[in-house]
Amino acid sequence: MFDTAILIGRFEPVHSGHLALLQNALAQARQVIVIVGSAFQARSPKNPFTWEERAAMLLGAIPEVDRKRTTVLPIRDYYDEARWVQAVQQAVAEHSPAKANIGLVGHFKDATSSYLSSFPTWRLIPMERQGNIDATMIRDAYFGATPETVQAALQPFESVLPAATAALLAEFAWRPEYLALQEEWRMLAGYRAAWASAPYPPVFVTVDALLRCQDQILLIRRAHAPGKGLLALPGGFIEPRESIWQSCLRELAEETHAAVTAEQLTASLQSVDVFDHPDRSQRGRTITHVHYFDLGNAPLPAVRADDDAAHVEWLPIARIHDHEEAFFEDHFQILSHFLHRGRVSAPPLKCCA
Repeated sequence: MFDTAILIGRFEPVHSGHLALLQNALAQARQVIVIVGSAFQARSPKNPFTWEERAAMLLGAIPEVDRKRTTVLPIRDYYDEARWVQAVQQAVAEHSPAKANIGLVGHFKDATSSYLSSFPTWRLIPMERQGNIDATMIRDAYFGATPETVQAALQPFESVLPAATAALLAEFAWRPEYLALQEEWRMLAGYRAAWASAPYPPVFVTVDALLRCQDQILLIRRAHAPGKGLLALPGGFIEPRESIWQSCLRELAEETHAAVTAEQLTASLQSVDVFDHPDRSQRGRTITHVHYFDLGNAPLPAVRADDDAAHVEWLPIARIHDHEEAFFEDHFQILSHFLHRGRVSAPPLKCCA
């Protein structure tokens, strides 16, 4: 018997395979800690539900006596394996007895299961995969329906959807968020279909501009899917005959009309970093080059939204973490990377039991 059993997943949404893993964890240990990944993110077709909604699905699928032994902890995506592992270990340590005998429940499904090898001090409690059910299949059926036809669309999955999950899916389909996510799901499906006949999966190259002035950051609200209405750094795809630098200047000008010259930007450039995590974008493998400019205490340049930006604004650095769940893709993590020295801090960990 373990002191603590750990279950890690995204649970988007919770299905019988997840529930089997949770039940095994409960049978193996005195207490169970469920790590809910991709927490504190904006809703998207891949991550449509908040961590609280996913926790409710998990806890609603087990008896009250087991809920008392189960703690759900949210962990954000850091797009940095070492940092993510450290965050998981710290969260578990804060909610486990000292020198606890810890087991990790899971099964090796595909490349996304490699995290099971990242905790060598925890003993693996392996399980066979429970059928061929996959949350992606459920999401595709769900967003391919309408509020009126969701129940029929999910009929093939009736046997693998716990009652708590089915209830949340039925209720969520009538919210405005469902229609927005459905629009984005269709856009992404069409985007991927356009490249389906390519001999190799495409790798996209983009640029982003992180413009800082008076301890404020210039951000846009995206005008189109994916991420319509979300906060983002000004940026976009490079043109065939552009250099990375030329593309950055063009995108910044097109989306913000920032009243700053190329000479000023050259003088204020602090660094250019590449962000290339395979899962950072749902459009496909997208590698971005982020240019970090600091104008110091110069007057804030005038700005005006245009092109792919519905709105442009200067956001104080001290307020960035308050908007974490409103950022597009990994742009909050990008800001954290550049401004981590006491500027962008993670909000305190929340949990439910």
